[in-house]
Amino acid sequence: MVKERNIQNHFVDIHESVPEEEEEEEEHEVEKKQQANHHNYKMSRPHVTNFRQGKRNASFSRQVSLETGVSKLNKAQNNEIKTLPRSGNSFGGFSSSHGVEINGKKGDFNMFRTKSTLGKQNSFMLPLRKESGVDKGEEGVGLLDESVNKSVPAGRYFAALTGPELDQVKDTEDILLPKDETWPFLLRFPIGCFGMCLGLSSQAILWHNLAISPATKFLNIPPYINLVLWILALMVLVCVTITYLLKCIFYFEAIRREYFHPVRINFFFAPWVVCMFLVIGAPPMLAEKPLHPALWCAFMTPYFLLELKIYGQWLSGGKRRLSKVANPSSHLSIVGNFVGALLAAKVGWKEAGKFLWAVGFAHYLVLFVTLYQRLPTSVALPKELHPVYSMFIAAPSSASLAWEAIYGEFDGSARTCYFIALFLYILLVVRLNFFIGFKFSVAWWSYTFSMTTISVTAIKYAEYRPGVISKGIALTLSFLSSTMVFVLFVSTLLHAFVWQTLFPNDLAIAITTIRHTRGKKPMNLKRWAKQSLVSIRKSDKQAPENQ
Repeated sequence: MVKERNIQNHFVDIHESVPEEEEEEEEHEVEKKQQANHHNYKMSRPHVTNFRQGKRNASFSRQVSLETGVSKLNKAQNNEIKTLPRSGNSFGGFSSSHGVEINGKKGDFNMFRTKSTLGKQNSFMLPLRKESGVDKGEEGVGLLDESVNKSVPAGRYFAALTGPELDQVKDTEDILLPKDETWPFLLRFPIGCFGMCLGLSSQAILWHNLAISPATKFLNIPPYINLVLWILALMVLVCVTITYLLKCIFYFEAIRREYFHPVRINFFFAPWVVCMFLVIGAPPMLAEKPLHPALWCAFMTPYFLLELKIYGQWLSGGKRRLSKVANPSSHLSIVGNFVGALLAAKVGWKEAGKFLWAVGFAHYLVLFVTLYQRLPTSVALPKELHPVYSMFIAAPSSASLAWEAIYGEFDGSARTCYFIALFLYILLVVRLNFFIGFKFSVAWWSYTFSMTTISVTAIKYAEYRPGVISKGIALTLSFLSSTMVFVLFVSTLLHAFVWQTLFPNDLAIAITTIRHTRGKKPMNLKRWAKQSLVSIRKSDKQAPENQ
């Protein structure tokens, strides 16, 4: 075997061969055969092939540097040097484990910027670059990772991320952005922040029912608690909405990453559910009776359109089929049907409410069975207990409330849904390690509304079946849900203003489209170049023979 020394630059010139070049190539092949047949292996320096620069009419001429990744495209009018995009572990401008570096600045987050905004910045900076003599070869962020604008397959999220919420990057994976730097605030602001609105708005409904329900009239709860919670929920919703709209304007590519995320796609239903919660739990001194149907149309229409998209993916059997992407957060795409049915009954459109209730219950049964069976294709459901499991309670309890609002009585169907939710609640509460061993996340707010919903359902049940046990269950569930929301509210304030850890780097949106592991062996570029040269020479020799 012939051992060769590494050289700094190894250029491969791909173009038509002239007669002098063919003669030189034949001589080199003869020399290589003689060296291979020699019995004494000696160290030999590779013979560098020199190609003459002749006149070429070929429309394509490319010279590739295998060591630096720089390509020189010789065009008819001008010559430009551009950087070839590489597939490395680190696309944020810092060196990767393969020893390949991207020609970009460390901490350059422009790859997630909105294309129109980035284009305006580049057009504004272009005259300044020309005046300062800066090479315009930095053609934007697309060269850092051209695949950042492509949709990430659902299976890629499961392969690269871990955790019940798929928000932690595996140790064997690398991301597009630097981990050791603090990202811009908008990039760190996840769509899970709408969960805070869910928790607060559902609490407004709970305290509204505690104040007006005959079953809890003995508590003498003032209606001002409902007013304060409703205003607080509205303020939080406005702040979160404005912030997320700014993220859509400046970092739309990050929004696309969240939309294709198997877990976070369900939180796109949350804003519309919150709006319907606020309408249902509006204080009597602010809301008119009955409610106008335009409110239901304004909030249910976008929810229904998004629902058609998601349910269509579940039914089509593609890469985002239900058995592949099912997780407890998928209940958010179900609960909105029952909340919409409840609001439809309050505005007087009971037939629309029956339609939504039927659609929601049918898909709830399918989702419940899929998650309960733990299909081998679904890897999102964790083995250990997590607050995300409380989402199992949301759908049956909200279905019970919607049935009572539509038909005007808490009959057998409503009670059946309530008992299912109550059993699942007990099944989770008996586990003492409910919140132990998990890092605090803003997304936990989304799981509090399910505890609040079953509390409201218990209050309705106590109205139709008054008794010590029914009232005791209603008060206990209400106390637990309110306590949980209060604890989360205090924890959120501490993480936001004291510890300043409320919004860590959102690593889940920065995974690569193709897997790039740290332990993967790099490709042998020299061997690939030699094989390419041999195939090119053979094709050049066979071409005259075929003619």
